[in-house]
Amino acid sequence: MRKEQRGKYKALGLNIAYYRKMRSLSQEQLAERVDISRTHMSRIETAECAVSLDVLFDLCDALAVTPKQLFDFRT
Repeated sequence: MRKEQRGKYKALGLNIAYYRKMRSLSQEQLAERVDISRTHMSRIETAECAVSLDVLFDLCDALAVTPKQLFDFRT
């Protein structure tokens, strides 16, 4: 991930965590639903790694949100 995009990845990770918590899911439970490790889930939420579109769409399905909702960054 490029440094200049890191803030956007952080905002995305915060939104994923927000919707995960709204659904009363742990990182492990969400990770199981999208077939990734809990560690990978944590790294996505903390912007330590980039996320593929496939995983992003799976997260949307598991959280019952649209991609637009995940990318609606609060300022």
